[in-house]
Amino acid sequence: MKRHLITACLYTAITAIVLGVGYPLLITGIARLAFPAQASGELVWRNGVLVGSRLIGQPFSGDHYFHSRPSAAGSGYDASASSGSNLGPTSKPLVERIAQSVSSEKTEAPVPVDLVTASGSGLDPDISPAAALYQVHRVSSATGIPEETLRRLVAAHITPRQLGLLGEPRVNVLELNLDLGRLSENKPNISRSQTNP
Repeated sequence: MKRHLITACLYTAITAIVLGVGYPLLITGIARLAFPAQASGELVWRNGVLVGSRLIGQPFSGDHYFHSRPSAAGSGYDASASSGSNLGPTSKPLVERIAQSVSSEKTEAPVPVDLVTASGSGLDPDISPAAALYQVHRVSSATGIPEETLRRLVAAHITPRQLGLLGEPRVNVLELNLDLGRLSENKPNISRSQTNP
């Protein structure tokens, strides 16, 4: 009995070390060698300052930015509290919140659904091309950049479906706003504080 107990403990310890330490370290090492940017979270740096990740959404406020979709993760875009709102399509609070969000847009044009609803994770870094184009007029009015220039900027940031089949076309909001900031820096009437996410 004692021999079996010792053998079981040894197997448990060896398995824990190999699968709990060795295997994760091996896979992390391979990932860092083969896919260094992805393994590091696809962090985005600007002028030596970390401004975000291509994989995790963040809020942008003010008319001079393209806005992300709403987040129900914690207090908003909290990666440690990733989740949706768990409210169904017949939920009265959800319907009221969406109606309030739509009315705050102050426009008669149909509002793209991803600008007034949260994603399942609450961390979605992307919006639809329609949602980005919908915001062009507001951003143009705030920054003085011509709408046609902004439309071309949005078009340049559209990521198509993977392999032409998987997912939907999308626009990464952080990357779009960073390029918007570069455009705005060339305009003397836009302050740097407005253009640096």
